[in-house]
Amino acid sequence: MQDTYRREINYLRVSVTDKCNLRCIYCLPPEGIKSIPHEEILRLEEIEAIIRGAALAGIKKIRLTGGEPLVRKGLEGLIRRISSITGIDDITLTTNGLLLPSQAAALKEAGVKRVNISLDTLKEERYREITRGGELAEAWKGIHSALDVGLSPVKINTVVIRDFNDDEVEAMARLTLESPLHIRFIELMPIGTCNTWTEGRFVPAREIIDKINRGIGILHPVKMAEGDGPAKYYRFDGAEGTIGFITSMSEHFCENCNRLRLTSSGGLRPCLYDGREVDLKTPLRRGTGDREIADLIMTAVNLKPDRHHMLEGWKDKKRVMSQIGG
Repeated sequence: MQDTYRREINYLRVSVTDKCNLRCIYCLPPEGIKSIPHEEILRLEEIEAIIRGAALAGIKKIRLTGGEPLVRKGLEGLIRRISSITGIDDITLTTNGLLLPSQAAALKEAGVKRVNISLDTLKEERYREITRGGELAEAWKGIHSALDVGLSPVKINTVVIRDFNDDEVEAMARLTLESPLHIRFIELMPIGTCNTWTEGRFVPAREIIDKINRGIGILHPVKMAEGDGPAKYYRFDGAEGTIGFITSMSEHFCENCNRLRLTSSGGLRPCLYDGREVDLKTPLRRGTGDREIADLIMTAVNLKPDRHHMLEGWKDKKRVMSQIGG
């Protein structure tokens, strides 16, 4: 299906929960946030029904997110059911990795093809600081478990923050010389209640590339599979992994955006930075069928703006990132 700007929309990010087992400083305020009441969260069968409607509308790729998706009970069973929906050919997961050791094998068997794991530092104390209490060793256990069960590729999402972890860019990049990891450096975005903390901490991708080229060696562009997301990928000569750059701020990629976002409470967003949502939960709980859900999804597609407006700041007074979906 195409939006009004003739972009092909075939990718749905599904937040299965607003809860998380970490409280990263650029995502949540120190006191955390009040969880959405249980009865307002989509039931697993409702998520499945929405994805059935989405498949009828033309969605082919599903990414499960949170909060932290692995804290949601019954996730494996949901993935199995999604895998059986005609038209869905790709199921992926974004996670902080802490719960992967006990779930990776079952997730792969259920239908997950690959994972993105958030990791912003290689230093133990810094990891505790940025996650407000997480243990780096547990994150590495999750990364290794994903590699061990054959989830591929395993992508590491690293948000680069000036005067916090930008001194680790080279160390993160060197991981691709040692293992088949795909490191993705993500530009810091002004999102939600943590804007004051992020002020002055933005690092453009061009600066990161220059630092890596000077410190390690020349990065060579890599052609990735079509539909492999917005990152621009590079590789060192002889490296097992790749290095990607997601330039949400310095070079937006909105002209190629192919995604919608489903919040854990049933709102369908045409764009992360657009506060408009199409309510799918209410009609679904009134008995609306798959075809009608597909029509509502098309309504959201037709609301997609031509581009985001991140430079104007976060406009949504009701939700933070964890409530929308990572």
